Amino acid sequence: MADAEEGRVTLLATSGLIRRYAGLLAVDGVDLAVPEGGVHAVIGPNGAGKTTLFNLVSGLVAPSAGTIMFAGADVTRLAADRRARLGIARTFQNIRVFGAMTLLENALTGLHPLLTSSLVGIVARLPRFRREERQAVARAREALALVGLQAREGERAAALSYGDQRRLEIARAMAGGPRLLLLDEPAAGMNPAETVGLGALIRRIVDAGTTVLVVEHDMRFVMALSDSVTVLNFGRRIFSGPPAEARADPGVIEAYLGAKVAARLAAR
Repeated sequence: MADAEEGRVTLLATSGLIRRYAGLLAVDGVDLAVPEGGVHAVIGPNGAGKTTLFNLVSGLVAPSAGTIMFAGADVTRLAADRRARLGIARTFQNIRVFGAMTLLENALTGLHPLLTSSLVGIVARLPRFRREERQAVARAREALALVGLQAREGERAAALSYGDQRRLEIARAMAGGPRLLLLDEPAAGMNPAETVGLGALIRRIVDAGTTVLVVEHDMRFVMALSDSVTVLNFGRRIFSGPPAEARADPGVIEAYLGAKVAARLAAR
């Protein structure tokens, strides 16, 4: 599927996507098109449905209606592990590292959905399993190198600073070589220097061939980093386009600042 504006292939597309919880529409008919390559941001006020959208795309929750297409295939009803095998990886809003495990072991867990050896092969350490294990370790080390943590692979994750734990989460997600990386508020809790480093890391990931879809509340970070922006409010898409246009859009301003402030700004 080609993206008309960018002239690029659409990697991820949702159509009429709905997620209903009892009487609440957390995601309400969202159409989203993410072209392959670059950084696409999903922003919006608290409760806008951003994380629910990520959960739908990654397969953690099932949609009430609508479709999700990835790389031209309908993945709407696929489980999360099958989507991971197709090339969708993610991080979470709250850090989820295994503190008692080493950095290398944490990175290796990101490869689990891609491993194919049988239980017998693992227990008996058959040649196929040993070969797969060597390849997995090499890929995990490459992912740690990407985020700048390769020299600390033998340390326990609990010893890392907050910012480095975020980087470890990204390494785990990148170990499987995803085509699409979902980052859920990656800059949350980071200091300014860490945030700058995170932006540089995301750009390296994109330059290496992975498309990034990011949810983030730090508007300065989002606007400087993103190639395109989708804005949600009360579960609905109210804007999609370049970051510069999002800043000036009356609907976006109203969603963030309220109708009265938006009206005053428009009257100037």
